[in-house]
Amino acid sequence: MFVTRHIPTDHQDLIHDVSYDFHGRRMATCSTDQTVQIWDLQDNGEWKCTASWKSHSGSVWRVTWAHPEFGQVIATCSFDRTVSVWEECVGDTGRDGVQSNWIRKTSHVDSRTSIMDVKFAPKHLGLLLATCSADGIVRIYEAPDVMNLSQWSLQHEIMCKISCSCISWNASRMHAPMIAVGSDDPSPSAGGKCQIYEFNSANRKWNKVESLSVVTDPVHDVAFAPNLGRSHHLLAIASKDLKIISLTPYG
Repeated sequence: MFVTRHIPTDHQDLIHDVSYDFHGRRMATCSTDQTVQIWDLQDNGEWKCTASWKSHSGSVWRVTWAHPEFGQVIATCSFDRTVSVWEECVGDTGRDGVQSNWIRKTSHVDSRTSIMDVKFAPKHLGLLLATCSADGIVRIYEAPDVMNLSQWSLQHEIMCKISCSCISWNASRMHAPMIAVGSDDPSPSAGGKCQIYEFNSANRKWNKVESLSVVTDPVHDVAFAPNLGRSHHLLAIASKDLKIISLTPYG
């Protein structure tokens, strides 16, 4: 039996995304009101807002947590064409006793259009961050020193040639790094609305290995399932309906 619990927030507009941390005891929300809120699960089972701050100058579309091995770190992306990385600084408090203990470590301003999604890579790949923008470009950044989150380098730009709306990393350790990219382009001539890219370690480039022609409607979200030892990958695609795609690696 499912129990529904209503959590009132101070967001003044639509909430676009909610994300749990690795352990499921922290939660981040983001909104059109340009703010991000951090929630912590209390011992009594209630969720308490422990931080709230204006993070961007436009609607905040997505928020995502890094693996806790890298600290308490989140990333956000926005209509204002930026991606920001935030790190918690324990002990700081803001005005009126409201904790505002998240520090912006860096902002990436490479995109010329709205950044629609942002995702940290699986931890075995290191501290990598992928973004996708409305102009069809996926960018992958790396923090070479995980102790210095102010320094990131742009490692790759993938030209998808179609408007991008969402991305997902494949968490499998047994195969080459892989990213799924969804598109919300409504044009029938845009082709398959979900593309699969794989990293080739020999030439250090991301190559498109699949364009899923069965996905013809705009895609709003994509998610790889945990691998669990399977010889194939499972990808869920949220579009006009839900599709579960089985991807078998070449070779």
